[in-house]
Amino acid sequence: MFTGLIGGRGRVFRLERRSGSAVLVFSAGALADELGCGDSIAVNGVCLTVTSKNSSSITADVSAETLRKTLTGSLAPGDEINLELPLAAGDRFHGHVVTGHVAGAGTVGRIVSSQGSRWLTILLSEDIRRQISLEDSVAVDGVSLTVSSVSRDSITVCLIPETLARTCLGRLCSRDQVNIEPDRFKPGRNSNNNFGEERNDIYENKRRFSLLLG
Repeated sequence: MFTGLIGGRGRVFRLERRSGSAVLVFSAGALADELGCGDSIAVNGVCLTVTSKNSSSITADVSAETLRKTLTGSLAPGDEINLELPLAAGDRFHGHVVTGHVAGAGTVGRIVSSQGSRWLTILLSEDIRRQISLEDSVAVDGVSLTVSSVSRDSITVCLIPETLARTCLGRLCSRDQVNIEPDRFKPGRNSNNNFGEERNDIYENKRRFSLLLG
């Protein structure tokens, strides 16, 4: 289990394609000292298992299913990656519960910068969009973010200066793709949510607020 708070950044050395699967070799910086064979690590939000390590690199297997559902197969030498170690028993919990089981990819649309922060609109497939509601937590390339607005086919999230400094999200450009994991543990999670229902809830909340103000 992860929390979506990135512990460090690494860099891809190579992705070796094999029959139906792949092997990812990457650097993990100071996090490498805490890793051993068989340990889990989230790479851009994707839970992988360490199969070997040496003084300069970490190696992890990538299954056919992971290649199909995530963007791991598109990683190239030199790419910077978000890394997070699993939550240890007794650790203080921040962020939200992230499993490392990505639902699919989203595509960055509009990017707006304001007062040091950056607002990203991410286009999603209908299936993934229906799993995400206004003010939900969502993992974007492994980073825990809060959904600030929703539309029929997209969500918008805000990258604060700390997030821009500590993660790779600040390098995103329009049309880039990102791994998306909806919050799988939110109260009352319902995959049948739709934008019309959420919009009605927003209007009703605004109406009640107006009544309170008189």
